Amino acid sequence: MKEKIILVGGGMHCESCIDVIEQLGTFNILGIIDKIENKGKTVLGYPIIGTDDDLPKYAKECNNFLVTVGQIKDPTVRIKLFNYLKTLNVTLPVIISPQAYVSKHANIGEGSIVLHKVVIDVKSKVGDNCIINHMTTLGHNAQVDDHCHISANCVLGECHIKQGSFVGGNCWINNGVQIPENTIIGSASNVTKTLVETGIYVGNPAKKLN
Repeated sequence: MKEKIILVGGGMHCESCIDVIEQLGTFNILGIIDKIENKGKTVLGYPIIGTDDDLPKYAKECNNFLVTVGQIKDPTVRIKLFNYLKTLNVTLPVIISPQAYVSKHANIGEGSIVLHKVVIDVKSKVGDNCIINHMTTLGHNAQVDDHCHISANCVLGECHIKQGSFVGGNCWINNGVQIPENTIIGSASNVTKTLVETGIYVGNPAKKLN
């Protein structure tokens, strides 16, 4: 019997999450939590059933929740929702696309989603509440801390992406590189060395914007 799950956030990232959950086949989506003005609408056929204020009520009816708000640059909303759901003592399952490959020797934190065609190699670690987007590769021993979004088509070597960071699409992060907390790596950038300061970096090689 499938377990129920409620999705928190009804935007475009929610649509991607729905696609993975449908293919996974282990959950029935009970509904979506979103802004008050969207209540009564649907996302890919699933109803928007309430707002953040309704979460305590639904936590009594459903054990599984997933933060499906997207993260472009700023992780604040996802962090706030994740932490609030933790106070409600619900389960924040790991969602892994059946089209992804995750080594049995890798570790994925709670509430994270791994989308289609991702490869997560041996001894890689992904923290809580992360998004690992389509067709990205995490090489062996890569570490992605909590509340990060690694966008589509990225290649990460044996590197360390620290908490709250955003890596845009089509980026390469070299072996041995460390990226500070709450840092943004612009799309199609190549990070060849450790970045010392939090900030926005773009280019090949990636350089900090003033």
